Amino acid sequence: MSFQEIRELGVSIFASAGVAGIIIGFSAQKLIGTVLAGIQIAIAQPIKLDDVVIVEGEWGRIEEITLTYVVVKMRDKRRLIVPTPYFIEKPFQNWTKTSSDILGTVFLYTDYNVPFDELRAELTRILENTDLWDKEVNVLQVTDSKANYVEIRALMSAKDSPTAWDLRVHVREKLISFLQENYPKSIVHHRILMDNGDGDASIEKD
Repeated sequence: MSFQEIRELGVSIFASAGVAGIIIGFSAQKLIGTVLAGIQIAIAQPIKLDDVVIVEGEWGRIEEITLTYVVVKMRDKRRLIVPTPYFIEKPFQNWTKTSSDILGTVFLYTDYNVPFDELRAELTRILENTDLWDKEVNVLQVTDSKANYVEIRALMSAKDSPTAWDLRVHVREKLISFLQENYPKSIVHHRILMDNGDGDASIEKD
């Protein structure tokens, strides 16, 4: 520090080192945060291997968990690579956090003259004749009514999400086939009321 030229050079070096340290610090901050998020996931376990999750609107299973990223295997075999902080900072759905069993829902839209009791009995028959059902939940309810149709919800349970998906499509197909074969007039259609001219009677046509 006794020589002016050396002192100026030293000040420049220290200043450059300080700027570089700040830059490196900001860069390392994200990496350190990512690693800490990975450690937090390992301790708190909001996700585990083979969990079924919904991330960014995508359905998938947790295939790999590292300190810096998580691999989610999609239904169509794509892989979604997600930084570990995502599962700490953002909300996501974990369908198998406490257990893998899940409820499946099928909606049908039918005419008002649909026979509810017969449809309910058919749902029970369909469920009892498939291994996809876990024999826990079997419910059929009228959940809404509009001017031209009623909304019917069939609720059923399965051991896990993929099985619930297969069960839903199976039940939907079988219930529609049941209505087509036995109660075709229960399928939604439009009616036209035509006045026959005397002001009282009318003719109903589908």
